[in-house]
Amino acid sequence: MVERYVREAKMLIATQERSEIVAALRLLEVALALAPRVEAALELKARCLLHLRRFKEVADMLQDFIPSLKMAISEDASSSGSLDNSSTQLSRERVTLLSVSSSGDSLSGIEPAFKCFSVSDLKKKVMSGLFKNVEEAGQWRYSVLGQACCHLGLMEDAMVLLQTDKRLATAAFRRESISLSDDIFSFNKFPLSSDNFTQNQLENPPKTESESISHLLCHIKLLIRRKTAAIAALDAGLYSEAIRHFSKILDGRRGAPQAFLSECYVHRASAYRSAGRIAEAIADCNRALALDTSSIDALAIRATLFETIRCLPDSLHDLEHLKLLYNSVLRDRKLPGPVWKRQNVQYREIPGKLCSLAAKIQQLKQRVASRETGNVDYYALIGLRRGCSRSELERAHLLLILKHKPDKSSSFIEKCEFADENDVDSVRDRAKMSALLLYRMIQKGYTSLMSMILEEEAAEKQRRKATAALQAAIQAQQANEPPPPKARVELIPAAITEHSGGNNSHCRNDNKAAAVSKSSASVFQGVFCRDLATVGDLLSQSGFNRPVTVNYEALSC
Repeated sequence: MVERYVREAKMLIATQERSEIVAALRLLEVALALAPRVEAALELKARCLLHLRRFKEVADMLQDFIPSLKMAISEDASSSGSLDNSSTQLSRERVTLLSVSSSGDSLSGIEPAFKCFSVSDLKKKVMSGLFKNVEEAGQWRYSVLGQACCHLGLMEDAMVLLQTDKRLATAAFRRESISLSDDIFSFNKFPLSSDNFTQNQLENPPKTESESISHLLCHIKLLIRRKTAAIAALDAGLYSEAIRHFSKILDGRRGAPQAFLSECYVHRASAYRSAGRIAEAIADCNRALALDTSSIDALAIRATLFETIRCLPDSLHDLEHLKLLYNSVLRDRKLPGPVWKRQNVQYREIPGKLCSLAAKIQQLKQRVASRETGNVDYYALIGLRRGCSRSELERAHLLLILKHKPDKSSSFIEKCEFADENDVDSVRDRAKMSALLLYRMIQKGYTSLMSMILEEEAAEKQRRKATAALQAAIQAQQANEPPPPKARVELIPAAITEHSGGNNSHCRNDNKAAAVSKSSASVFQGVFCRDLATVGDLLSQSGFNRPVTVNYEALSC
């Protein structure tokens, strides 16, 4: 009965039609219900699920062969305190490391009940990351599971699985080629007719499975290499270089899996935040949360960004969402998502993070209660310095509006390979909603800053007008005032005093009295003359016998 179901399923799968493959999958499920360990039925079911793009079911079906899953399970088991399960897993690992003989009997004495593993078997197990026997498991598991892991965003696991499949296929081909005889290589299989050669050259043979897997493996290596370079630049503080590498992944011609793109958006948001580009960082967090609503890193980064620009209600909303995720993790005793999903947080870190998060939420609530919600830093949001000009604001606003327009918010979906096609509409709706909120925030910031700049320009114009009017009044007042009289200080020339002879003392006393009596007269201010020629000119103009009004310090040369 099982063999008949398998034969009928093969015939339906050969048609390559979706409805026929769905019918074949039903037959295979019935066959596996009768005999759960039939290798042919398992292989056909996995290939049917892969053809129907039900990658999550493939991963759930073959999750024991995912290399990174064993480490995640051991960490969760140790953090949750399930010591019995972990000890059972370790005992199973120790048992599977020993190759049990299939034909010998422990009581017969011909072969021992167990023997130590060989170096070649250990090398295969370490390279593939599995604790299963390669020959017994079947080569198809590596190719099918590797493709499914690639579409689910598990790039490192996909690379290990596909490389293992490729290595096993090469080894099998070598074994077959060595066993072939020389008689099969004859010229009868290679026609020399020019017509046949031209006809064969014009025909494009369909791409085989090995070729498609090779192309997929090359693409996986390229994505991993770019992501590694971007993370290295981010850790080194080269934020513009990290943004450039992540943009190559996110804006490339060929698409990438949904989970992998979400992780890259989170990393680029961190680079944008370090570079001071708040609006771009918030936009990347919005895209990451649209692709993965349970992304803990994206929620934490966006809450920090909102707090940086003093947008406290939005930051509080993200922190409350993060608190709900932490509580669900502690309630379910596992991280959100399937077992094989990659997480950047460990289970044992959740209680400490939850305590610090509760304190942070309480602090933000106190700030909101003290009316700090209206003082949003729009300069940091748009990426401008305080006191910027009107042209700088208009240019920055234009660039942000062109990049974060709500109509273009779902353009990244075209370059995303979804694990489930039913998620496309929900992702598009979440992306549009978050992009609209960011667009309104940018518009509000532009309006607020523009009004401030216009008020400053009007105030500056009024100050300039007042200054100009004051200067004109001062100039008019100076023009209407009469010129000041010349300053006068009596000076008795030395020649006159010498000519007077013995009456020197009497003349000096009279001059002093005259100087005291005329002290109220105006004095020529601002002249400090050390030039004797100038003094002579003054004497000649005023007359030799006439007293000259000049300061005494002018003659102290």
